[in-house]
Amino acid sequence: MDPLLHQLPSAFWTVPYVGSRFPGAPEVADLPSLEEGANCQLFACEVLRHFSLVPPDLRSSELWADTQATVRVSVAQPLDLVLFNATDDAYGAHVGVWVSEGRVLHLCAEIGRPVVWEMTEFAKRHRYQVLIGIKRVVNRPQDAVG
Repeated sequence: MDPLLHQLPSAFWTVPYVGSRFPGAPEVADLPSLEEGANCQLFACEVLRHFSLVPPDLRSSELWADTQATVRVSVAQPLDLVLFNATDDAYGAHVGVWVSEGRVLHLCAEIGRPVVWEMTEFAKRHRYQVLIGIKRVVNRPQDAVG
């Protein structure tokens, strides 16, 4: 298992997929716990927060457009956000966290819980077939991944 994944508390692995619980949603502000579930992006943001990063509470298209809290990069590093969709449109994109070479941790609606997939698994599925790109949170502590 990837070193980064070993650092995640066991509670992260039991988070149920709940599409209505996204960054900025009223019920998330009132009840931020992942125990109530999350969508892919809220889950990814909470993973980053666990490692002391501060991702913006933006929807996927806003996240892709953001230039203040994140930057676009061409080569992924651990804890970068990876966006996928059926097209190159960032609206409604699926968001995961890069954990190691070609491996992405994400909260998968198809499975209903967090999983780690190789990039080839995303390419096999129409809804994830397009890699929109990679975003890096700007405030990256040097020792974020231990």
